[in-house]
Amino acid sequence: MKVINLHREEKKIIEQAVLNNRQAQHQLYEKFSPKMLSVCRQYIKDTHHAEDVMITAFMKVFTNLKKFEHKGSFEGWIRRIMVNECIDFVRVKKNVFQHQEIENVILSESEDSLEIESFSVDDIQLLIDNLPDGYRMIFNLFAIEGYKHGEIAKMLNISEGTSKSQLSHARKMLQERVNLLNTRKNGTK
Repeated sequence: MKVINLHREEKKIIEQAVLNNRQAQHQLYEKFSPKMLSVCRQYIKDTHHAEDVMITAFMKVFTNLKKFEHKGSFEGWIRRIMVNECIDFVRVKKNVFQHQEIENVILSESEDSLEIESFSVDDIQLLIDNLPDGYRMIFNLFAIEGYKHGEIAKMLNISEGTSKSQLSHARKMLQERVNLLNTRKNGTK
């Protein structure tokens, strides 16, 4: 079966990379770096900074490769390291969450979905890039990565209420910008 062979091949490459085989490490980097750069770009606007963070995260991947237990997706394991490195970068560079937490925010579960079908991937990325850092990080962790608010709160050392509030504000800001762009596209403004 092809899937089993691919899994075995990946496992062999990982085992060689653990032994500091540079060719195996290079193969892993070549295979996963495009996706991981995309992950980093979700959190970091500047492509050069995103590349730097990705490279630093890959250093952590190779340093900790012996800890990977082959009990889940290797790509998922790398992705988690990338996300954590992005969070650390944003936290250090921007001091995103050194503001007073917003507590006891009541959120509606039935928020309007964004009307973005007519936008390109680049348009959507630009909309997300233009969110304030805190909003963008929470939006990406929740909407893109699929983390729950409790997990986000622990990762970022904030309350669940702050996570929910930041997500709500991010969605509202995105909706406003999408509406504005749709209005402009339709020639009504």
